Amino acid sequence: MTTFHDFKATSIDGSEVDLASYAGSVVLVVNTASKCGFTPQYAGLQRLHDSYADQGFAVLGFPCDQFGHQEPGDEAEIQEFCEQNYGVTFPMFSKIDVNGPDAHPLFDWLKSERSGKLGGAIKWNFTKFLVGRDGSVVSRYGSTTKPGKLRPDIERALAG
Repeated sequence: MTTFHDFKATSIDGSEVDLASYAGSVVLVVNTASKCGFTPQYAGLQRLHDSYADQGFAVLGFPCDQFGHQEPGDEAEIQEFCEQNYGVTFPMFSKIDVNGPDAHPLFDWLKSERSGKLGGAIKWNFTKFLVGRDGSVVSRYGSTTKPGKLRPDIERALAG
């Protein structure tokens, strides 16, 4: 059975990350964008990361420019924007596609595990997937779900 830990992704600095390195952790995977109405969610995502990192939790940000060209910058610009405007310290990855023929395999898998209102497709920026310690998808949340609303689910996943 495929799990989150079977994938690799390129970090925002260009190095390859084996997601098996998150085995035993609870992870929130988010497709992000710097020029979106939901961009202020970076602050809430950072608060979640700060609150639960010592319990084995991580937020992973995956910039995506597929929705309204709201992530036009390159990796260096994205990283600088996130750090300067929202104090982001959680891991960020290289810009990817989340839908279509060039979608990152991780997002194809996440969508197959938890479909949303549009079936498997991701509707917009800041769609979130909560992944349990075992690498299975616990839940999916739409763009309008604010990060703070995920605390009870994160706490259950950390306890489980």
